Amino acid sequence: MPAMPNDVPELLAQLVAIESVNPSLVPGGAGEREVAAFVAAWARDAGLEADVLEATPGRPSVVVRAPGAGGGRTLLLCGHLDTVTFEGMADPQPRVDGDRLYGRGAYDMKAGVAAALVACREAAALELAGDVVVAAVADEEHASLGVQEVLASVHADAAIVTEPTELEVIVAHRGFVWSEIEVTGRAAHGSRPHLGVDAIVKTGPILTAIGELDAALGERSHRLLGRGSVHASLIRGGEELSSYPARCTVGLERRTLPGETGGDVEAELASLLAACRAADPQLQAEQRTLLVREPFEVDDASEVVEVVRAAAAGVLGAPPAVGGASYWADAAFIAAAGIPTVMFGPAGEGAHAAEEWVSLPSTEAVARTLAAVAARVCA
Repeated sequence: MPAMPNDVPELLAQLVAIESVNPSLVPGGAGEREVAAFVAAWARDAGLEADVLEATPGRPSVVVRAPGAGGGRTLLLCGHLDTVTFEGMADPQPRVDGDRLYGRGAYDMKAGVAAALVACREAAALELAGDVVVAAVADEEHASLGVQEVLASVHADAAIVTEPTELEVIVAHRGFVWSEIEVTGRAAHGSRPHLGVDAIVKTGPILTAIGELDAALGERSHRLLGRGSVHASLIRGGEELSSYPARCTVGLERRTLPGETGGDVEAELASLLAACRAADPQLQAEQRTLLVREPFEVDDASEVVEVVRAAAAGVLGAPPAVGGASYWADAAFIAAAGIPTVMFGPAGEGAHAAEEWVSLPSTEAVARTLAAVAARVCA
């Protein structure tokens, strides 16, 4: 394969320069509209097809395609366009220092998007039988509206999510379940304890039980992801110092491992509350599930893993390590759609942090690897 043109850093800087803070996280955030328009224009200028999907107004995703001659398999490359807030950053705009590019979204994950776009353009020149598709999606940082919209119309035989993975091939990541437990008491004036039931105090044994559940989860471990976990994220209750609180609500996050489902977590919490009620028959507490994101795992011996490792070895000089990611990603949705999926992306630091940077050499290595994978999968 010929050497790849060295325009990955330029494209990355252009992407980072366009604010795309997720407005579902930060009211007033710019969202993906401007950056999606840029990606679509860049793709068309590069001779690629580009379709903008926008079922949710103001939250577009772009599907870029290098169409094959026909009869070959389709490779999907996926990355998200939205970022978290740049509040607290000295300068969110792109800045190159040595072999690093700094700026909000550089690492998480516009470098992966830039690598995928350049790889798609280079694959188009190879006259492959199958299609190479880049899904530059909206809203991964919140509800993953973009990837779900894309998967309704895009079908593929293999997929790579180009989240930053430090040049490891990621074959598993955790999922999560967000829940609330609401404890009901009885409001009363603080001077009339015989009339009041303190919902906050009633919540105490539940918090203790959550800690005990977390300790029990530590007794099980996944070979790549370690243990599952649960923690109390938020607590709200009470109106004023002189009143007994009628309600107390605890927000929970349960990080799940492959094989654990949202239903399993609901059963755990139901058992936890049943034990608390047995100890305190007067306890009134209800649980509700707010959001479920399933874990992801692919077999190490699957074709997509072997092909990505072999292609990366040709670029890096040695096969990359196989690992797991502690965070959740859109890979779970793609795999759930029946598409064999891995994650592979550049190195850097500072996802969601005040200082964020990505390694330019590793971003270019990802682009070359993706093009090599396309040559193998779509031939």
